[in-house]
Amino acid sequence: MDLALQDVWRLLHPMLAVTVVFPSIGIVVYMAWQTRQRRLQVAHHEKSKIPPTVGQEHLRLGRWLAVAVVAIELLGITRPLLNQMNKDQVWSANPAQGILVLLMYIVAIGSLVCLLQARPKLWRGIFATLAGAAIVVLSVQPGIFRRDDGKLFQGEWFVSHWYYGVTVTLLMIFSLAIIQDIYRSMRWRVTHIVLNCIAVLLFIGQGMTGTRDLLEIPLSWQEPFIYQCDFVNKTCPQPAPPPGQS
Repeated sequence: MDLALQDVWRLLHPMLAVTVVFPSIGIVVYMAWQTRQRRLQVAHHEKSKIPPTVGQEHLRLGRWLAVAVVAIELLGITRPLLNQMNKDQVWSANPAQGILVLLMYIVAIGSLVCLLQARPKLWRGIFATLAGAAIVVLSVQPGIFRRDDGKLFQGEWFVSHWYYGVTVTLLMIFSLAIIQDIYRSMRWRVTHIVLNCIAVLLFIGQGMTGTRDLLEIPLSWQEPFIYQCDFVNKTCPQPAPPPGQS
């Protein structure tokens, strides 16, 4: 199939989600279960066949998964955001918006890198807050389809790929921020388990809503005709007959 560069860019986000994120989710969840089983067996003075390294592997892959989710979230919003900025000629008509967007990308990526290195609880909280806030600011920019009729929590927001994606990204950032605390406090460990169970449900929702959205997005060469359709009444204009036919 001959795909335009714009169409290839569109497919990068779902392709990486399917080939990288979703398999990683399965591995991390399995290792989380193994880690818990081993911990319970040791607590009951039972001999465990689960290797003692499973906890460290769960931690390492969990951190990698969280970073991958944030990266793919940024990738998913970048294409429509840049397209809208180009259409609106932001750098000439409203350069302040362009500077804000660029600054938010720097803050999001820089804060995530610092969060991975931070040890004191205060700095982990600061970097997590900065990264999450920057991603939210980027995600609500014009041109990014949210399925909410342009108003937060309106329309079909409850089945929106955008809402699921932003929420699960924030949960991943929060998980990175509390990694060190879950080994010291049972309360934080339970919080980690509960929030990541919610994250798994959101990932399932993303798989469903993302597949639906792919069915609704036309190829770039089809857009001029498809976007003439009335999506409310589910009708499209009749195409002109080929030359020589009436």
